[in-house]
Amino acid sequence: MQDRLNALETALRNEMAEHEFYVRHAERTLNIFGKMLFRKIAGEEVEHYEKLKALHDLRQKEERWPETIPLSVKGTQVKAFIRAMKQETADITAGNDDDLKAVRTALRFEAKGRDFYASLREASQDPGEKAFFDLLSGIEQDHYRSLLEAEEYLIDPAAWYRKKDKSGWLDGGA
Repeated sequence: MQDRLNALETALRNEMAEHEFYVRHAERTLNIFGKMLFRKIAGEEVEHYEKLKALHDLRQKEERWPETIPLSVKGTQVKAFIRAMKQETADITAGNDDDLKAVRTALRFEAKGRDFYASLREASQDPGEKAFFDLLSGIEQDHYRSLLEAEEYLIDPAAWYRKKDKSGWLDGGA
């Protein structure tokens, strides 16, 4: 029981640290794509924190996975944001070194979070708990993929748009 609470406390600290990181870099970057992506992920990290906090409090009180309150998390909206950006051509400026450094740091955060939630899923015996941590792990993986897109965009926006155009993104395909 205590090891599960400790794991949730670690997750809470990580989610808040990631939120603060994304907010800080959304304010710092001048690249509109990076700014919007960081803001979007920052908001999702707050939701993760709130759901994990509720779970932590209930686990502490009931000493088991709560059966009466469904703890679900909205799926990530980052994919929809990426699709929308693929249709925009207003800002095709490359990111600077600080932007790339921030994205690469965020990639490490998201990979670590994905693996952490996957380990919590594997350690659980409760089907509801397994599903919850599987969902969180999947969302962190989606953030990771989106950040890879951001990295590619920040390095060479024109090439990013050309690649997306060839794959049918700009003409309404996929």
